[in-house]
This record gives sequence, structure tokens and C-alpha cells, in this order.
Amino acid sequence: MEIALIKTCRFILKALDRITDLVLYVILSFALLFGAYSIWESGLVYRAAEADNYTVYRPAENDSISFDELRAINPEVVAWLTVNDTPIDYPVARADNNDKYVNTNALGEYTLSGAIFLDYRNSADFTDQLNILYGHYMEKKLMFGSLGDYTDQRFLEEHAYGNLFYDGQNHGLEFFALVLTDAYDQDLYAIGISTEEEILQFLDDARELAVTWRDTDLSAGDRYYLLSTCTTEITNGRYLLIGRETEELHLQEPEEPVEIVRRGSGTDRLTTDGLNAVPVIVWIFALAALVILLTIL
Repeated sequence: MEIALIKTCRFILKALDRITDLVLYVILSFALLFGAYSIWESGLVYRAAEADNYTVYRPAENDSISFDELRAINPEVVAWLTVNDTPIDYPVARADNNDKYVNTNALGEYTLSGAIFLDYRNSADFTDQLNILYGHYMEKKLMFGSLGDYTDQRFLEEHAYGNLFYDGQNHGLEFFALVLTDAYDQDLYAIGISTEEEILQFLDDARELAVTWRDTDLSAGDRYYLLSTCTTEITNGRYLLIGRETEELHLQEPEEPVEIVRRGSGTDRLTTDGLNAVPVIVWIFALAALVILLTIL
């Protein structure tokens, strides 16, 4: 009797042990699947934020046909921003609020990388004295992810120029300060300022908070621009790259156009020797299924 009881207990313990192992392996498999999917999804977000996605729409000198094609797709696109010798080379959109383009691209499609957009309180024709443009701070220098580089004085000196295409014309930009502040700084996020006193006060406040600053001729009559993005250095922190519009153009030679593959909302595909194009997500699920199967066996 005792021997039978011992055998029964051993059988139960072995069964419980195997069940526990199986549960752990299944959990591990799903964790592997979730991690792989997260990496895949992050890759889509980064690729959707690449400036190359919009290269075919980039306005050329004295030729805005391609830009007009973009505006035909999304009439809320109002400009094209280029910061010379940086990855910032994007169309600029403007909605009737500051929420839409946080997760909508310039083509009007949903994407977590969003778009560069003009503050809805600014005029779409850039006639305000102070204009604010927003963009996500992303890794790989995407969107406004390169603004942090301007905390280096040498980088500011060597990357001080850009271009803003709007109203069918190019307009030069000269950047002179990188400010670290918070999202509630009304002295710098000062849309609506127009008097000489207000502009000079704005410049004084910027100079006081500037991490880097380059001396240039500034006046109350200039039109100013803030390129705003997030930073984790302080609570609700923001990097503000400040520039002014100039009559002198600082056009950058565009790179050779590349064939654009729309990847913002599609599926990544592998094209290796001997393999047809197969969605990456298929490989991920196949791998997870294999791990689960081996676990069960």
C-alpha cells in the first residue's frame, strides 16, 4: 500500500514538474514573440520617420510641381523645412490644433512618428513675427532628433543655416541659439508678439537661457522661428533651436532622388538570395510557433 502511494506521489510530482516547465516555456515563447514584434514595430516607426519618404515631393529651385503634388494629397502641408547638413529635410503641416500631427504624417496617414508641424495659432503663410514648428525627438537623428547636437557650440557654428520653402518661394534661415527650457515657458513660446519691445524682450530671454549662442545681427524687424522638440534633461523639457529669416538664401544641394517604397503603414519585407519577399511578421510568428512546438515535444 505504501509503495503504491509513493509511486502515485512521484507520478503527481513529475506531472506537476512537466506542467510547470511547459507553462514556463510557453510564457518564454510569448515573451520572445512580444519582444520580436516590438522590435519590428519600432523599425516601422523609424522608417516611417525617414526624410527619404518625402524626397520625391521636395521642392526644387524655381520648380514646386512636386511640392504641389504633395499638397494635392494633403492640403494642410504649408511649407518645406531644411536645416543644412542635418537630417532635417521635411514637409511642414498645419492643422486647426496641435494634436493631429503628433501621430499623423505629412501624407495624412496615421503613424507614431507624426510630422513636422506649425503651431495652429500661427498663420499658414508665415506672416507672424514668431513662428513655432514642432517635431518628435527621435533616435537615429530622425524628425527633430538632431536638435540635441546644437548643444555643442561648434556644431551650431557649422550648421547655422537652412531654408524654408513657402508661398512658392525659398526663404533663408539662420540659426543662432539652442535653448533648454520647459514646455510652459510663455516668454519663449510667445506667439503673437509683434512690437519692438516684445521682440527685444524675447531675444533677451533667449540669450539668458541659451545653452549655445552665436553672435549675429538681430533686429526687432526680423521674422523668427522656433524649432521645438522634447528632451528628458528637465521635467517637461524642450529644446528650442531659434533662427531668423534672411533675404540671403542658403540652399543645400539635394541628394540624388531615390525610389521611394512606402513603408509607413505597410509590412517590412525580406529579399534575400533564394527567398521570395516574405513579410517579417511571418518569420516572427513562425519562429514563435517553432519554439512552442519544441516546448510541447
